[in-house]
Amino acid sequence: MLAPALTGLAILLLGTTLIARLPVHWWWIRACEFPRLQLAVLALVTAVLSPLAGPPWSWACLAASLATLALQVPRILPWTRLWPVQVQAAEPGQEARCLTVLVANVLTPNRNADRLVGLIQRYDPDVIVTLESDGWWQQRLDAALDADWSHSVKVPLDNLYGMHLYSRLPLLAPRVEWLIQEDIPSIHTDIALNSGDIIRLHALHPRPPAPNESEESLWRDAELLLVGKRIHETPMPTLVVGDLNDVAWSRTTRLFCRVSGMLDPRQGRGMFSTFHADYPFLRWPLDHIFVSEHFTLEAMSRLPGFGSDHFPILATLCFRPSRADEHDAPAADHEERRDARDTIREARARDQSD
Repeated sequence: MLAPALTGLAILLLGTTLIARLPVHWWWIRACEFPRLQLAVLALVTAVLSPLAGPPWSWACLAASLATLALQVPRILPWTRLWPVQVQAAEPGQEARCLTVLVANVLTPNRNADRLVGLIQRYDPDVIVTLESDGWWQQRLDAALDADWSHSVKVPLDNLYGMHLYSRLPLLAPRVEWLIQEDIPSIHTDIALNSGDIIRLHALHPRPPAPNESEESLWRDAELLLVGKRIHETPMPTLVVGDLNDVAWSRTTRLFCRVSGMLDPRQGRGMFSTFHADYPFLRWPLDHIFVSEHFTLEAMSRLPGFGSDHFPILATLCFRPSRADEHDAPAADHEERRDARDTIREARARDQSD
């Protein structure tokens, strides 16, 4: 029984890996992109155990395991310390051109607001973005933050897509938009740094592809690509933050980075996996902070949990346009830009209830 079971597991891992490569929006296929690390670890285990299966099972088990590793490892490596960093490290000085951003999906039914406020007071970020924050969360956050983080945009909702932005830096022309779906907000604003420089911030939380949310990833993909397209068309120093309900290595997120030219400060530094806080083996990077080539990174960390199913993520970024040429910004080719436009067009044309 061991031989067919071990070989069957190895073939299942390879099949899941191959299915994830299909360019379709079905939720169960897009979900196969999430556990790349878990699939690779299991494939390594089946490869090591393959001799126990005995021939001919052992050869099939080893071949399937090695094929899985060959396909998964190249996608995982950029988010390890074995890879060159994509965003260069900041040099000391010029603190007025730096800002610290904290992103936290609070989990609407979670009522541990005091623990999140404690983290905010401890790490003292300049900008705070919360996701899934409803009216209850707004009351607690307002009481704790309004005095020191007096610039804000508040969208309390009971549908798991509320969001709040608190900032001690001035917000310029902030606005809330409903980019693709009428019940999914996003926040867009310019921010004035202490140096007087102006940067742009987009805060997003698109709907995930999941059976209880959306049968397809189309809506999420279109929202990310629409923002990426806008960034490309209106280039300026930009941050994109939020729970994107997508992993850093997915087809859509990588396309978003190429369309927008945005950089991932985690590359070469680690995965900073934020979800699921309660299950260490089922954990992947869903909460993101992307930057344009105008920024360097002083520090980045995943913060302790506070009762949510997500960990908060924190990054200190420094506006250094003179170092932009040190970055190799990704760029989309003609076919990729056409794919992005087609995805956006299809999402806007389709019935929102699909």
